[in-house]
Amino acid sequence: MFAPTHSAYLLVSHGSRDPRPQQAMDSLADLFRQRSGSRNCVWRSPFSAAADQGGVMTATLELGPLSLAQQIVQAGEMAVQQGYRQLQVVPLFLLPGTHVMDDIPQEVAIAQTQLGGAIQVVLTPHLGAHPGMARCVRSRLARFPQAAWILLAHGSRRSGANAPIETLATQVGAIAAYWMTPPQLEAQMQRLMEAGHLRLGVVPYFLFEGTTTDAIACRMDALAQQYPDLTLHLAAPLGPDPDLADLLMDLALVPA
Repeated sequence: MFAPTHSAYLLVSHGSRDPRPQQAMDSLADLFRQRSGSRNCVWRSPFSAAADQGGVMTATLELGPLSLAQQIVQAGEMAVQQGYRQLQVVPLFLLPGTHVMDDIPQEVAIAQTQLGGAIQVVLTPHLGAHPGMARCVRSRLARFPQAAWILLAHGSRRSGANAPIETLATQVGAIAAYWMTPPQLEAQMQRLMEAGHLRLGVVPYFLFEGTTTDAIACRMDALAQQYPDLTLHLAAPLGPDPDLADLLMDLALVPA
């Protein structure tokens, strides 16, 4: 069973000026805390979005008043005070892009140097690496049957970073499109229409609602006007649901 009494946890998201992603992060952290059985520990940081709910804290890579390394140091110092021997940093990112492969590891290394031997900082795999993501996506596809599906991700220009999205799309019976890189949404819709599909669904492969998912919804409205013969369905992003919290628990199973 999952009994991580030695570890505190820091869930790291990208960061946004829109308050909704942080609100969703807080909800997800609460779900994770309930499942993890972490010990009680109270911390509300006055400097960043980081907040502790029973050994489970949140932080952002960008758009905060403190760097991620500083937030990790804060979290590590609080964890030491509460008797934890390890701080696990869990990246809530879906693609192995520059943030996951370069930025976050660099910030973790800086924080570990500052913390010294007081606590071990462990960087777990990013959320999108979990094979259970296919199950989370399929649950959204099942709500609109008999549709041809597009899995719409942000997209990365880093070489090979979009390959997991292509694999995931194949696993769930969809085709991939990207918001920032080709092939983009309308091109993939055209491809499906040319194949004879008139019921199309789009599942945004994004963690939480925010400015990008708002822009996707606006684009879908415009496409519905442009193609009145199509039946279009826009699924919700992943959101702070129990299935996602369970995947985080799996990622955090790192021995001390």
